[in-house]
Amino acid sequence: MATLNFHHLRYFMEVAREGNLTRAARRLSVSQSALSTQVQLLEARLGHSLFERVGRRLVLTEAGRVALDHAQAIFDLGEDLLATLRVGLGRRQVLRVGALATLSRNFQIDFLRPCLGRPDLEVVLTSGSLVELTGTLRRLDLDVVLCNAAPGTGYADGLLAHRLARQPISLFGAPALDCRATTPAEALRTHGVILPTGASSIRADFDALCARLDVVPSVVAEVDDMAMLRLMAREAVGLAPLPAIVVRDELDAGSLREVVRLPGIEETFYALTFQRQFQSPVAQELIAAASHWPD
Repeated sequence: MATLNFHHLRYFMEVAREGNLTRAARRLSVSQSALSTQVQLLEARLGHSLFERVGRRLVLTEAGRVALDHAQAIFDLGEDLLATLRVGLGRRQVLRVGALATLSRNFQIDFLRPCLGRPDLEVVLTSGSLVELTGTLRRLDLDVVLCNAAPGTGYADGLLAHRLARQPISLFGAPALDCRATTPAEALRTHGVILPTGASSIRADFDALCARLDVVPSVVAEVDDMAMLRLMAREAVGLAPLPAIVVRDELDAGSLREVVRLPGIEETFYALTFQRQFQSPVAQELIAAASHWPD
């Protein structure tokens, strides 16, 4: 087979959808043996096994998933040709990004900015917990996951953690608080604080700093979402330990100001990918660009 045969791709797509040769052959009105031969010819042409048997089902391999995406794209292009000529619409690539639900929106936008607005690309952004997102990444349903913590021992198998940026943590407060402290200890003794919950790495480092300073802070609120932490700080509820990227808009608008930097505390941002043979080139480009951000 010198070139790809569209019939082979059509047969392959039907088997992938059905997960069963008999049902796929019935839908295509061909014999099961003929269908099996066509799939084997396609595998020989591509140089990869496209299916593996799990119980009674045929399940796509990683190469099979890639082949299915491309096969669908090939047939979609036929429809797009008509759509383009008739109404000026074309097809886009898809970049599938997962982001930790509590992750800074500013960081997410900064990461995605180089590809936003590209006419050939659609970005699908999904939020969730780290466990949920890494599971979806392992199933190859995401191209990259953005987070602020590398997976712990036992969860990192097969995952690659690309460190993108590291930001120091400072106490930020609304101008209405009129906090004039020049040291962390002074700020923490004179003003209440809004803290992330104990699940946050920032919280663990903050608690350790307070122990070193022999300070017991007055905690006025605990939240598990950076966006809410930022909003409560704007309301002058208390001081909040945050990286500057989270409150960039507020700093520009003057609704928050940096009071004092917290020594030894920082937040690190990562892009996670799964070890796979076929990586998303767009995700790789974005990771490469972000890895050159200044710390």
